[in-house]
Formats: sequence, structure tokens, C-alpha cells
Amino acid sequence: MQTTPGFDNAKYLREQTAAILGRVRGYSKLYLEFGGKLVYDYHASRVLPGYHANVKMQLLKELKDSIDVILCIYAGDIERRKIRGDFGITYDSDALKTIDDLAAWGIPIRAVVITRYAGQPAATAFKNKLERRDIDVYTHPFTKGYPTDIDTVVSEQGYGANAYIETGKPIVVVTGPGPGSGKLATCLSQLYHEVRRGVNASYAKFETFPIWNLPLKHEVNVAYEAATADLRDVNMIDHFHLEAYNERTVNYNRDIEAFPLLQRIIERITGAPPFYRSPTDMGVNRAGFGIVNDEVVREAARQEVIRRYFRYACEYAMGLTDRGTVQRLELLMDDLHLVPEARRVVLPAREAALEAQVKGKGNEGIFCGAAIELADGVIVTGKNSPLMHAASSLILNATKHLARIPDEMHLLPPAIIESVNHFKKDILNGRMVSLDLGETLIALSISATMNPAAQVAIEKLRELRGCEVHITHIPAPGDAEGLRELGVNLTSDPDFSTKSLFVS
Repeated sequence: MQTTPGFDNAKYLREQTAAILGRVRGYSKLYLEFGGKLVYDYHASRVLPGYHANVKMQLLKELKDSIDVILCIYAGDIERRKIRGDFGITYDSDALKTIDDLAAWGIPIRAVVITRYAGQPAATAFKNKLERRDIDVYTHPFTKGYPTDIDTVVSEQGYGANAYIETGKPIVVVTGPGPGSGKLATCLSQLYHEVRRGVNASYAKFETFPIWNLPLKHEVNVAYEAATADLRDVNMIDHFHLEAYNERTVNYNRDIEAFPLLQRIIERITGAPPFYRSPTDMGVNRAGFGIVNDEVVREAARQEVIRRYFRYACEYAMGLTDRGTVQRLELLMDDLHLVPEARRVVLPAREAALEAQVKGKGNEGIFCGAAIELADGVIVTGKNSPLMHAASSLILNATKHLARIPDEMHLLPPAIIESVNHFKKDILNGRMVSLDLGETLIALSISATMNPAAQVAIEKLRELRGCEVHITHIPAPGDAEGLRELGVNLTSDPDFSTKSLFVS
């Protein structure tokens, strides 16, 4: 397990803060679009060991006296209940969580904007929920004329049709859950209104990936392509920057393709030359200057590519993505000469499944294995049984190892397991009676009231955060939620742990 830092978080925070303050100089107001996740950016913390997942919140806290925050969410994402994979929650729930997280850091939200709103029932219900909690909500329709009819876009029928959001601070942070949330359109709409009010306003984009001053095929940039394979993002040399400055920099296809249009819109809004000569100019990104150990971040990024391969393979098996996304990951893996088994926990998990199969020979069912790599590099395994899931066995075995509890000592008395199994089977008429991880953790906490060893094991659970885990089958909901709560980095083979189509 990689523990050597490859990234200096404090240096990055200083550099990024200074770069943002530099952008606002000479303007009365800066609209700063935040790319990527505002809070809990686990992708960045995985590929840049040492990067704090909440560094953006740390930055905003330092600037809180100078910022207003606008949160955008696309009405269509609310309507189809789009899921944020790392939390397993919908985008509208993530928006609510972001508002709470900002408040916890002492940063109030100024407003929420529901973009491309066309009266969708779920979006309307979301709007009502926020307004009844005293949060200002604005709805912006699809921008008339966008993208080809600039005369209409930059007019009272286009951006002018959107309600203006009053802000009082010099920096307006515009964020949203995931790509396509309407952040850029909101920034441009506000810029349109500001200019017509005589305000000297500007626009910039807070970026983390791709990192413009790393090579095009650097593993960290390839990991960004892997993370956005479902969006078909591709890293490219910013030819606008190369032409303007004779300097090779990296950006991604959507920003490069949209840049000429963005230039024309900004020029039409302001009546002056565009702010920037290239997409790279437009971004505020000092992440590359925080890297202090290149080989560490390269290896971390290679491991992230493998994680993404497993994730998309599972999503394909569940019907959530297409085959092209998985093939894109396979090509990226080939480019980096990677195989799935280069993830250290994969083969031990599969070996544990084979052990379960041998032990359960003659029994019906699917045999599952799981493995975790602890902070000291030790790999612990677990396998399923009629009593509990593989994830449950894994976590109990891992805490036993950390607490130096002998294997033969039970953390869960048989009476507790039998009682839970009886409750699931005979009272709730459940078909799956073995304990998933969520149920196991509850049973462990009950056992701790009378078993000192179980209490010691519970105290060791926090040491699992950030550890690598692999399971040979797509985890059941109770396992997935339990592992997410423990904060491990989970992958699984794209196989199902049951022949049943419905798993509650």
C-alpha cells in the first residue's frame, strides 16, 4: 500500500490561493467555475498521494470573506436520478450534502440554480424542498439560440431571459455535482447581466485535471481520461496555447472544442477582446506545482486506472454503461502495459473464493472471496459462508489482525449470529439470511457490550480507511454501503454474488 507522499498539499493551497487572487485583480467581480468535486475529491487524493480530499474547502474557508457560492444542478440529472458513484447517492442528494458541508465550514450558499429547467416534476419537487428550507432557488431554461446563434444567445431572449442572481462579494464560486450541471452557462449568464449593470466582471475556471504542465501521456493525466471514459473525454495538446505562446500544454477535448465559441460569446458580452488566448489561460490550476515525487504519483495513477477499469466493467454488467466505455479503459490499460492483476488485492481475493469453493464442495451457491491491503502492506482475506458475506468475513479478519486477536477467538458469539439469521429468515421472510457487512458491524457493536475483544476490534476499524479492497463479486447493497462508510478503496470483479435478479 502506497504511503509515501507524492504531493505537497500546503504548497498547492498557497499557490492556488495566490493564483485565484491574482485573477480578480483589476476586476470588480470574478466568476470562478469550479471543475471537479468541491468536497471529498477522492479521485485527486488517490492519484496525488498527499492531496487532501477537502483542499478546495480549505481554500474557500481562507477566502470566505471574499466569496459567494452558487450551486448549479441540471434538471435532467434530478429527473433521471443520476448517481454519484463514490457516495452512492443521487445528484440532488449530493447537492443537499454539499450545502450542508459548506455550512459546516462556515460558508453559506448564496443560491441554487436548476439549469435547463422545463418543469420536470422531480426538479420542481427539489425546488420546493429547498425553498421551504429558506434557500434561494433560480430556474434557468435552455439558452435560446445556443450554441450557433450568438446574436440570440447574447440577448434578452438568451442569457437575458435568465433571472439575475444578486451577489455582493468580489469572487463568485460556481459549482455543481458533476459535469454538465450548467456551471459555465450560469457564469456567462451572470457575466451578461453584470456588464449591463456596468460592473467590470471576469470569468475563470478552477481546474485540477488534466494537469496542464504534465506530459500528455503522464499517468496522472491518463487517470483523468479513465475517470471520464463514460463522457468520452480525451486529453489533447492545447493548440491555441501552442500557437499563442509556443508552449506545449495539456487540456481536454471539450474545453478545446468549446473555446472558440466561448471567446465569441465573451467578446460579444463585454464588447472587448476575450479575456484569454487559450483554454489553458482560462484555467486556474497549480496542481502540477504541488507534485514532489513524480514516481509516487505515477504509480498511484496507474492503480487508479485499474480501479476505474473494474468500476466500469461492473457498471457494464449492471447495464449502467456501454461496452465502448469498458473498451476505452482496456485501451488505456494497454497503453500503460497494465493488467487487472497488477492491483495487489485481486489475486488473493480470487484465491479466497477458490478456497471457499473447495470448502463448500457439494453445496449450492456462489462462492465469493475478498482481500484487503492494510497500511503495513499485509494482505488479509475473507470468504463467504452460510453465516456471513465475504465482505463481513474480511473486515472481521482484518480487525483481528490489527488487534492481534487469535483466529480461533469469536468476535460475534454464535447466539448473536443465530438470532439475526432467525430474524431475517423467520420474521422478515428473507431469502438471504447470511450477514452482510452492515448487519455484521451492528452485530459487532452489540457484541462489544459483553466481549472486550469485540470492543478492541471496533477501535481498529478506523485504521481501515484508505485501504485497498477487492471482492470477487459485485457487492450487495449492505456490503457496498458498509465498505463505503469504512472509507476503503473498493473494486470488484464484474460477476454477481447471487443468481437472483432482485437484491434488496
